[in-house]
Parts: sequence; structure tokens; C-alpha cells
Amino acid sequence: MSGAGDQAGRVNLRSALRQAFRFALEGLAADDVVAVPEAEIAGLVEQVRETADAKFGDYSGTMAMALAKRAGKKPRDVALEIIKRLITAPGYADLFEPPGDPVGPGFINVRVKDDALAAVVSRAVADDRLGVAAVEHPQTVVVDFSSPNVAKPMHVGHIRSTVIGDAIARILRFRGHRVITDNHLGDWGTQFGMILWGWKHCRNDAAFGADPTAELGRLYRLVRKVADAKPEELAADPTAATLAAEHPDAAREVLAETAKLHEGDAENRALWERFMPVCRGEIDRIYARLQVTFDHTLGESFFQPMLAATVDDLVAKGLARESRGAIGVFLGGEDDPPLLIRKADGAFLYATTDLATIQWRLENWEPDRILYVVDHRQSQHFEQVFEAARRWGVDGVADVDLVHVAFGTVLGEDGKPFKTRAGDTVGLEALLDEGVERAAAVVGSGEEGRAGMSAEDRRHVAETVGIGAIKYADLSQNRTTDYVFSFDKMLQLTGNTAAYMQYAVARVEGIFTKGGIDRGQLRRACHGVLLSDPKERALALELLRFGEALEDVEADSRPNVLTAWLYDLAGCYSTFYDSLSVLKAEGAERDSRLALCDLTGRVLRRGLDLLGIGTVEKM
Repeated sequence: MSGAGDQAGRVNLRSALRQAFRFALEGLAADDVVAVPEAEIAGLVEQVRETADAKFGDYSGTMAMALAKRAGKKPRDVALEIIKRLITAPGYADLFEPPGDPVGPGFINVRVKDDALAAVVSRAVADDRLGVAAVEHPQTVVVDFSSPNVAKPMHVGHIRSTVIGDAIARILRFRGHRVITDNHLGDWGTQFGMILWGWKHCRNDAAFGADPTAELGRLYRLVRKVADAKPEELAADPTAATLAAEHPDAAREVLAETAKLHEGDAENRALWERFMPVCRGEIDRIYARLQVTFDHTLGESFFQPMLAATVDDLVAKGLARESRGAIGVFLGGEDDPPLLIRKADGAFLYATTDLATIQWRLENWEPDRILYVVDHRQSQHFEQVFEAARRWGVDGVADVDLVHVAFGTVLGEDGKPFKTRAGDTVGLEALLDEGVERAAAVVGSGEEGRAGMSAEDRRHVAETVGIGAIKYADLSQNRTTDYVFSFDKMLQLTGNTAAYMQYAVARVEGIFTKGGIDRGQLRRACHGVLLSDPKERALALELLRFGEALEDVEADSRPNVLTAWLYDLAGCYSTFYDSLSVLKAEGAERDSRLALCDLTGRVLRRGLDLLGIGTVEKM
């Protein structure tokens, strides 16, 4: 079934089976057994999934019930008609057993042939892509993620966009797409006006000389309190209260400093250019710890020269008009709020920048998709921006898929947004430091661990496990829901945690260390994998579902699908390893089981790497 993703012997079994079901459904329609519109076939074949219980087979198609209801027939009769055509699909008999009788409400259960399964997994052992076929039709995909305001310290709220976006980009790239990552920094907004105002009114030159990042962070936090003038915040901060009393118009003055920057004021521009390397250096250091990189970092300032023309063009095309002194794009009725693109004072807004950015990306990168990994609170904003872009009619906008990949909030164990005891937002670096510190107390802490690892090794393992735990805890959640942050849970060596997954990798490594086995030679010499025991077969089948898991991640931009599958694979491997001898086995059986162990370790390692999570040789 070459059309099902077979590249150099790589086969996606589920895709191959879905293609066979498509053949059967098209035949059903052609023979007038059941009307199956072409537009619905893709959705119907996606109902072919792995079975919940292996005793029913490996995959199941559940579309007969819905088709039977439409045709006024019995589900079993429709299922039998599908089966009759399914077994004649090109290539079906090479991979799959003939289905048995339909089960329940017309479920069609299919089992992979043992010899086909053994052949495919044997090829995966020697394959640098681990048997995963690349997509047949690669796309250009822009992934816009992280995007902090550079004048503010990164905090826990930035972790979700950063790790979800990075994982999605890694997975899409591995699947064969041309991926362009862009960190759309907030480097031009009101937060810089706050720092500029603070620099002119309350800076500490000595502190800036000693630690520029810390001083700019202090100025931002202080001026924000002064500008917001919330009584409870001023009451808790005498310095802020004094400044607020001395400068009752601070909020307006901050906006004025921002406007001067945007208008090209020489002093403010010089200060901005002085502060930017400091701010960028701070966030880049944190990205390095997270092992997150970007192809481009085109912040708001990059698009600033394009904003006036964007507004003028929207007005000229009759899509935007004046409203109470501001300019807005009216997408609904007169009573619906417009998408504002210029304030009454002439300042531009996020929407203006987002529209100019879409235009620039379409002209320069020609993407098929643009994914915006931004929290759910911005859903309405993106709905309006996407609709405005389509009406604007930028070249290529009709052919690009604009997607808001929304995510929920990180909560503390009290069920409220995660804060420090003082009520401040938790700094991201402090979060990483605590994760590493806690990991150090967990890994290599016993006598055996201390004997087997140097102090430097333990530091490396603690950094890998601690940061991996934070990232995995986030990625293992359904991205659209809120989740409770708990160091205690995420560092457990049991359950669906990074530490457990990293331990599973280390456990595989231990087999080859103990046996003194050359894994490269093992792969080259592998003449076939034996599946004589059901546990060997179960592990082989699970390993070949790696590509299916990645396909499902892409379908809905949900990395938690991959974490769940990796956890299942680790469990399947444990059952295999705990029940069957590996190093004590002999001959071809030993080589076969070692090959399965080797492939398992490589798949677990690659899967974690696609999530941006490191692994270690021993824990």
C-alpha cells in the first residue's frame, strides 16, 4: 500500500487500513448499497481506531452503525457489505487478516498479520526514523509561540505557550513539514513606556551597573504599581505610594513616554536600544535552559514601520472607519464592538500589529498554516483578527489556515492562578530553579545512586529531570483545560510523569550496559524479529503506533496525545521485560528481544525529544 505512507519500507498500519476502508466505502456508494457522499468519507474512515481491548483485534471500524441508520438497514448487514469490499482493497491482504463477524452494533475488527507485523517492526529496528513515514504532502507551517514582553521578567504564565509551541514545532518538523518558528516579542509596547518613565524618575545607577536585568525588572514592577494606582498595592509598597503621590498623572506620563518612543524621540529610542540587549539576554538565557530555539524573533518593533500603511489600506478599502476618534474594523452589526486598529491618540494596537504580521508572513514565507499558541483569553481577539485579515484580502490569505492554538491556565493547589505566597506571579527562572533543586533530592540520592554518579553527573541529571518534569507536567495536560501545578506529583517515579518516562529510558540503557552489547551491531545484524509470545507481539504493535500518535498530535495540536501514548508504550515494555527473559535468552530469541528493547529505548528517547525533554543514561 504505497499510498498509505510506505517510504523505504515504512508503513503506517492505521493509515493503510483507513485507505482500505475508503476503498470499501467508495465501493458501497458505487454499488448503491448505501449513499456515502464523497465529502463524508474522510470523516468516516477516521473512525478506524485502535481497539480498546486486544482480544477484539488491533483496529476497529465503527462507521456501519451511522451508515445503517441513514439507509434504514441493520448495522450488521451494512458491516458485512463493507467487509466484502474491504478484503478486496489493494494491499489489504498483505497486511491484515480477514475480519471476523461484525461485533455489537456493526463494529468491524481487524487484526494485523503476524508475519507482516514482524516484517514491519524488523525494518523499523534498522531505520533512523524508527519506522515513521514522513507526510506525503508537506506543508509550510509557521508556529508563533512564547512571545513574552521583553521588558517584564518571564513568569509561570509563559511556560505553557513556550513548551506547547516548541513541542508542536518539533513534531511537525519530524513529520516532514517545513516549519518556521517565530517568537513575536512584545518589545515596543506600554511596558517599555513604564521602564522609560522609571529610568527618568527613580532609577538606581549602581544597581543597573551591577545587574541591569534586575534593575529594569525592579523599575517595571515599581512603575506598574504607580501607574495602576491600586490602593491595596500602594499600601503594601511605601516606595510606590510615595511616587504615586508625587506623580498623580504617572499613568498618562507612561503613555506619553511610549508615544515618544513610537514617534522616534531620540532619547527614548537610544534608551530602548540600550535596554533591548539586556532584556533579550535575560529571556535567551531562560530559553537555553528550556532548550527552546526559534528560527526568527521578529518582535512588534519589526512591524512598527508597516502599521500606518496597514490602517490606511483598511480605511481605503472601506473595511475600517472612524469611531469616537479611533479607527476600527467593523466585522458585525453596528452594536458589535469593532476591532480597534488605531486609538484616538494615534497609537496603534495589538490588532494592527497582528494584521501587518499576517500580511508580511504571507508575502515572505507563503505558509499553508499559521499556528498561534496563545492562551484562551485571547480567543475573541484572534477570531476578529483572522476575520479582518480574510476580508482585507491579503494575497494568499484565502489559502492559509489561521489557527489559534488556545490553552488554559496554570493553577496553584488552591485552585487559583499560580502565585507566590506574597501574591506575586511566580517567576519562570525561580520555578525552574526549584524544579531542579527538588529533582536533585530525588535522583541519585540513595547509596547506589551516589556510588554510580559523580557530583557533576548528579547536577546534570537534576537539571534534566527537574526541567523535564515541569515541561512534561504541562504537556501531559489537555491544553484547553486549566491544570494544577504540583512539584510533588510531577517528580514521582511512577505514573505519567517525565521522571517515570526518563527512568524507563534509563532502564533500557541498563540492559545494554549490563550485557556489554554493541547496539549498532545489533541493528545491522537483525535478521528479523520473532513474535512467538503475545507480549512480544503487543510491544511490536505498540512501537509501530508511534507514527499514529504523531499524526493525532498534528490533527488537533495536542501534545498530550503523545505523552499518553509514550506512557502506554512504557507500560507495555514493562510487561514485556518483567515477563520474558532478555539477556538470559539464547540465539535468535535473544537477538529479537534485544532488538525490541533497543527500538523501545530509541522510540521513548525520540518521543521525549519531540516534546523538548531530555533523557539520561542512568538515574
